[in-house]
Amino acid sequence: MAGRHLSTDRAYRDAVRPGSGEVRFQVAMEQTDLLIVAEQDLRDEIAAFVAGVRGEIKNWIMFHPDFAESLVPVDVPEDAPEVVRAMAHAGRACGVGPMAAVAGAVAQAVGEAFVGQSPNILVENGGDTFLCSTRERVVALLADPGSGASIGLRIEAGAFPVSVCASSSTIGHSLSLGTGDLVAVRARDARFADAAATALCNELRSEADMDRVLRRAKELAAQGLDGVFAQYDQKVAAWGDLELVALD
Repeated sequence: MAGRHLSTDRAYRDAVRPGSGEVRFQVAMEQTDLLIVAEQDLRDEIAAFVAGVRGEIKNWIMFHPDFAESLVPVDVPEDAPEVVRAMAHAGRACGVGPMAAVAGAVAQAVGEAFVGQSPNILVENGGDTFLCSTRERVVALLADPGSGASIGLRIEAGAFPVSVCASSSTIGHSLSLGTGDLVAVRARDARFADAAATALCNELRSEADMDRVLRRAKELAAQGLDGVFAQYDQKVAAWGDLELVALD
């Protein structure tokens, strides 16, 4: 949906600062655009891996077009590829279509596949991030690309893996049925966090919906939601395991 400041600009990535002994690099392939921070440059290996994951999803869609088109949960058989089953499961848990989990699914697949080579690996895929880390991290929460991020989510060492996934009606190209500036979800599973952020942002159509979003987030806690941050214009709300910090 068109928004008040719809943008696919990745300028927010300029603020990503690798830690000591880390490098940052980009892997882009068709609609997938990853920013990765890792202990070594793995772009060639990750590009080949992403091609395989994307191939599994695209092949499934070729024979099951409803998987890509549905805005409600769909069933998939047990012999479907693991990434397809994970996306379908996340969509069903949150009451949305499986493609609501695709960015988180790719980010998590990459992180899990390469954490053995790089115990510190952070994978951001269009605002959806899967993090494995041996140290504390801060994830910026961006509600307005024009002014940049002023709030971050601190994640303590020892809590990883952690996923922070966001949905917005005003930033990026993903479909949102709401009109909120931002809903960001913290969970361990990026597929679930991505789908949950979409579901909650769909509910956010005015400032008056903030309480409803938080109530729904609390219901999703049983499925694995650890925390939620929501913003509509100048009003913000948060619930759960979130340590919010001011960014420089």
